Amino acid sequence: MADESGELTLDVMFEWLEKMPVPEGYKTEIVGGHIFMTPQRDTHWDIIADIYEQLRATYPRKRLKSDVRIDYPGRLNGFASDVVALAEGATRDGKGHWRHEDVEFVAEVISKNTAGNDYGPKRDAYAAAEVPVYLIVDPYTAEWHLHTLPKDGSYHSSVSFGFGEDIDLTGTVVGLVLKTGEFPRD
Repeated sequence: MADESGELTLDVMFEWLEKMPVPEGYKTEIVGGHIFMTPQRDTHWDIIADIYEQLRATYPRKRLKSDVRIDYPGRLNGFASDVVALAEGATRDGKGHWRHEDVEFVAEVISKNTAGNDYGPKRDAYAAAEVPVYLIVDPYTAEWHLHTLPKDGSYHSSVSFGFGEDIDLTGTVVGLVLKTGEFPRD
C-alpha cells in the first residue's frame, strides 16, 4: 500500500490508478490525498480547447499541457490541470514530471462534482506554488475568476466577470487577452 518506508506517496497512488480500470473519457487526479475521477463533457472540452488555441498566440505547443500530472505543494497533490502553460526553459524533475516551479498559467474548467477542489484546495496549492496566473472558468454560472499575485500561500488579487467579458492578461507573464464570448454554458 505504500513505498518501502511505509509512507503513502503520490507515486504509489498513481501506480494504483494505472492498474485500475478507469473508464475512457475520465480524468484522474489526486487532491489532498483523495482520488477524483471526472468525466469530460463537451462543454468542458470546448472551453479547454478555446483557451488552448488562444494561448498559442504566445506559447509554443510544447509549453502547453492538458491533463498532465504535475505535483504541487501540500499533502499528496498530484493535479492533472485542464490547461497549463510552462515557462520558457521548463524542465522535468528526476522522475520525468514537469515541475510546478515552471508553471506560469493554470486554467481549470469547473466540473459540477469537483468544483470545490478548484475553488479551494487547488487554488491554495497553486498559490503556495506561486503560479502567477490561475483562472477558474465556470460554465454553470457562466463566470470566470482570475487569481494573480501569489505570495505567502495566497492570491492577493482576484477578479470575476461573466462570459463575454475579456480576460486581460497583458500585465501578467501570459501577455495576452483571452476572449470568453464563445465559451459555452452548461
